[in-house]
Amino acid sequence: MKQLMFHDDPAFWFETLRNLGLSAYGGSDVGEVIATASRITSGDYDGWHDAWLSTAGRLETEARGAHPVSACDGLLRASSYYRAAEFFLHRNPEDPRMIPYEDTVLHGYLYRAAGEPPGPRPTVVMHNGFDGAAEELHFFGALGGQERGYHVLTFDGPGQPAAVHRDGLVFRPDWENVVGPVLDFLTQDPGVDPARIALLGVSLGGYLAPRAAAYEPRLAAVVALDGVFDAVSALTAHLPLPQEEEVERAAAAGPDAELDRMLTDARANSPILRWAFDHGRYVTNTSTDREFLAEYARYSFKDGSAGNITCPVLACEATDDLYCAPTGEEESDPRRLYRHLTAPKTLLSFTEVEGGDAHCHPGAIRLAVARIFDWLDDTI
Repeated sequence: MKQLMFHDDPAFWFETLRNLGLSAYGGSDVGEVIATASRITSGDYDGWHDAWLSTAGRLETEARGAHPVSACDGLLRASSYYRAAEFFLHRNPEDPRMIPYEDTVLHGYLYRAAGEPPGPRPTVVMHNGFDGAAEELHFFGALGGQERGYHVLTFDGPGQPAAVHRDGLVFRPDWENVVGPVLDFLTQDPGVDPARIALLGVSLGGYLAPRAAAYEPRLAAVVALDGVFDAVSALTAHLPLPQEEEVERAAAAGPDAELDRMLTDARANSPILRWAFDHGRYVTNTSTDREFLAEYARYSFKDGSAGNITCPVLACEATDDLYCAPTGEEESDPRRLYRHLTAPKTLLSFTEVEGGDAHCHPGAIRLAVARIFDWLDDTI
């Protein structure tokens, strides 16, 4: 989509669009988002934090004095804006403006199917990706699944907001070891049909969810929103050397002054890389950009594990994805994943004319939810 604000900063524009999209299910109000973003200067992380915090605080104060339904509506939007305020703070893990952590469990939400229909119900397990929270999934699938007769379980796994903020749990590529305990918990519920459990992952979750499905036989279907074959390609596409050479050098993770200089120059010239490296070091507990790049190279299906998946797979694609642009192979990352699948598979593209061509389709949330759950209806 055309950048309507922050014309010189695609990262700030994408996060603005992401918050605009939450309005589809009551997670934001269009005017509030535009008014807040209008007070922010491109690239100013502190200004971004202050503007969103101000909007969230004002809205929370008003909501706490409102009648019950109005209070619920206002507090829900305020929670979105508090998350937006914290988004760009991860360069310094000790930043006092970040959310503190308390106890040690995986945190999530179980949404019961609307109307509590009799008998065990199909269930969708949902998690976010590199930077999103379980709370965001309230608007991006949980409510939509609930009203269609599904139970929905959303959670934050290691590296995702509740887990890393509260407990210091960082990302791991063997995501089946995260999903397995979640399924152990879920299948104890008599209202859940254990033969009809699907897994949906958003953004980097488009790698994590299929990776879990490759080693977790209890899943009846998996949705990659959007599909990720090789996560590090979202970074190397912005670097001046060919992808394979970059990954190989980074994976060695030894001292490399030339590569370090290249990464410093690249982050200075790319708002996307500036944010991705800062956040990536935080959620993987790595010390340098080079170490993060080496760690992130592990999140890949180059090992052939996509062929282990046996359940049906829905791979979604944004046709103008800021993060998963076509590589030198002239092929998008979702299509690379799709090509390597041997299980029953479907590729679903979202386009500019639909307002859904941005990464994970924040401009077309209701359309995406409809298409995904219609596929799940047909599949499980």
